[in-house]
Amino acid sequence: MTGRTLRLRRLRRLTPGRGEDGAGRAGRRGAAKVVAPKVVALGGGMGLSASLAALRRITGELTAVVTVADDGGSSGRLREELSVLPPGDLRKALAALCGDDDWGQTWARVIQHRFQSQGDLHGHAVGNLLIVALWEQLGDPVQALDLVGKLLGAQGRVLPMSAVPLELQALVKGHDPARPDEVDTVRGQATVALTPGEVLSVQVVPGDPPAVPEAVAAVLDADWVVLGPGSWFSSVIPHLLVPELLDALAATKARKVLSLNLAPQPGETEGFSPQRHLEVLARHAPKLALDVVLADEAAVPDRESLADAAKRFGAAVELAPVARQDGSPKHDPELLAAAYDRIFRMHGRIGPWR
Repeated sequence: MTGRTLRLRRLRRLTPGRGEDGAGRAGRRGAAKVVAPKVVALGGGMGLSASLAALRRITGELTAVVTVADDGGSSGRLREELSVLPPGDLRKALAALCGDDDWGQTWARVIQHRFQSQGDLHGHAVGNLLIVALWEQLGDPVQALDLVGKLLGAQGRVLPMSAVPLELQALVKGHDPARPDEVDTVRGQATVALTPGEVLSVQVVPGDPPAVPEAVAAVLDADWVVLGPGSWFSSVIPHLLVPELLDALAATKARKVLSLNLAPQPGETEGFSPQRHLEVLARHAPKLALDVVLADEAAVPDRESLADAAKRFGAAVELAPVARQDGSPKHDPELLAAAYDRIFRMHGRIGPWR
């Protein structure tokens, strides 16, 4: 038995008890009591923010597990100068969990505010500085993020996926346009995201990073795990490269939904079809099982090919209108919430949720 398996078993013992129906403590008190699903959302950047903005509308039992490989902008500067986890994607997740009342929206704007100056503060986000200050004060990344969430009135919890900052490395064909057939190793999330070449695979350094125990425990205790949408190689796949998180995804009794992007991302997934997103996911985590693949119905020109790709994961495909009506490749929070709610009801082990 490996040390990782032993740690996973310890974390499972630490999670709250669950009834046979997966409803947890509240479910055991009586079938008549309606409970919200415990949902864990994995990702980073604006894709995760879109998912969280939708999910907080249908459950108060929400945990975001956020990638920590960002090395650009304000996050990259703070990471390099202070040797801390990059705070940017964690900040965005917290902002997405802020409520729609005046308090929530005011704080969401404050922590997202970036200084404009000719000095060293230029480009830094207020929330990044607040998070890093609390990390230094408390010496505990999880406790600090919980405190920021409490200050904001966040409707959920935000956790880093790993306890150490990670470097993203990718094998890219044609990263140098002058050498379109050569494969190079490209380092750094910001560089990978903007490469003009074809990303073949990604890995994280260190190669066996420690997962945050609270993140593993949340996955083990969840009713649903949501992966994506987001930058495929730099925000979605990295979660599957943290061994303890991947083990938890295999061991959890939660059902899992993969939320696809509305359009290929320039550079990182240029020219990708919806089914190709699934194919590269399978290459990085061949044993990953899913229950549902969610896609916008207007973004799937070949439904049969997507269904075939989803079968490799044991998943059904659900198509729904989830894009904003202005034509931008962005999810509409209300429409995405409706799609998630329908999936949880149709495919869940307990329900109705509300």
